[in-house]
Amino acid sequence: MTRELQNYIDGHWTPATGPAGGQVTNPATGDTVATLDYSTADDVDEAVQAGQAAFGEWANTPVEARIQPMFELKNLLEAQQDELAETLVREHGKTFKEAKGELRRGIENVEVACGIPSMMQAGHLPNAAPEIDETAVRKPLGVFAAITPFNFPGMIPLWFLPYAVATGNAFILKPSEKTPVTAQRIVELVDEAGFPDGVVQLVNGDADAVNALIEHPGVEGVSFVGSTPVARHVYESAATHGKRVQAQGGAKNHIVVAESADLDFAAEQTLGSAFANTGQRCLANPVAVVDEAIYEEFAERLVHEAADMTVADGLSDDVDMGPLISGQHRENVLDYIETGIEDGAKLLLDGREVEVPAEGSFLGPTIFGDVDPDATIAREEIFGPVLALVEASDFDHALDIVNRSDFGNAASLFTDRGSDAKRFRHEVDAGNLAVNAGTAAPMAFFHFGGWKDSFFGDLHAQGEDMINFYTDKAIYIERWPDA
Repeated sequence: MTRELQNYIDGHWTPATGPAGGQVTNPATGDTVATLDYSTADDVDEAVQAGQAAFGEWANTPVEARIQPMFELKNLLEAQQDELAETLVREHGKTFKEAKGELRRGIENVEVACGIPSMMQAGHLPNAAPEIDETAVRKPLGVFAAITPFNFPGMIPLWFLPYAVATGNAFILKPSEKTPVTAQRIVELVDEAGFPDGVVQLVNGDADAVNALIEHPGVEGVSFVGSTPVARHVYESAATHGKRVQAQGGAKNHIVVAESADLDFAAEQTLGSAFANTGQRCLANPVAVVDEAIYEEFAERLVHEAADMTVADGLSDDVDMGPLISGQHRENVLDYIETGIEDGAKLLLDGREVEVPAEGSFLGPTIFGDVDPDATIAREEIFGPVLALVEASDFDHALDIVNRSDFGNAASLFTDRGSDAKRFRHEVDAGNLAVNAGTAAPMAFFHFGGWKDSFFGDLHAQGEDMINFYTDKAIYIERWPDA
């Protein structure tokens, strides 16, 4: 059944009043999953006004009462996890296992936000000066918006929504127009959980809706996850309009495989990192920098294991990788493969020749060897199942290759030496680091770091950074001379 998606404004589902936004298509089958219309600036204004109207009472609701609907939302998300995962697979294409894992990471943020009564405590100092006590008091600010991407439609909205609401703010979600169905289902559960009208809202739309949120004087801050060019635009435009902003951009992460690494384990983790979610994630490691002493052996292991991966509909049994998000994106990735060949890299495994379903935007895992670290496929974000192998003469050379990147989202190291790990920790210019783990994905109680062109702002998603982003500290000074 095809769903007709709507906005959720002031506790009611209502059609957007803008132009028809088109269809949401299952990238594995080409079937239409949903249709939606796009929101206008007037729709955004209506949501912002509803959020402002709800904010005063919600901000003054005792914090213990504010988190009760959050507990209920966690229970509802847990109960509906399989159904949500199927919805996610049908609109995005990732495997069912990946979808459940994504939702699990989102639910972790709801769990952390249930601890807001402790996390919002700001500090008190008796006798800060003669006869004076001083206290920092955290206060919510108003209406916040989040603009989320297509690749994790279940998890990334939950990086923001729980913290914004639990700290006492109103919140507006603008999901990707490519994958809005999961977001609508989550907001349906928000409605069921019992949040007051206007506290959580959803507006569908494209760039016009994004710009309307960024420019609206009633929006206090904006969170964004997406490509670097758009992240830079959101950051600059939101700051120009006097808003708080956190803008997560693109990435080109590296795995370093040292001579001492366990090669079987490193190969397994490298493939999982590069090809999970069909490479469409900002924590993928699509470049492996390998010590020359083990380069040939490691490359052989990667190709051998990747050639056995099953590429199919994400709801199929025993599938390793689903389709790309769309046919157009598949064409973009194919262009990068051609660029890699033209630049002289050695095509070790050609994903264009892997057996895949006839329907849908499928592409098999692709591995290039002998890649120049300055080549296009080693520098630019491809966002697809393409792994580039770069040979390093030694550990110093490997770290230099990693740090040449314009991006600084994440990096991983495989080694058996503590000295390598210590240098990696202190010398690599990236915000999420992992040793002997393929993906440097922080738990919800730590912030999601990103450096260089991977992030614009100073307060990241998740963890304590979110409390600082969604609140400001008022300093209260109290003196009783006669006490």
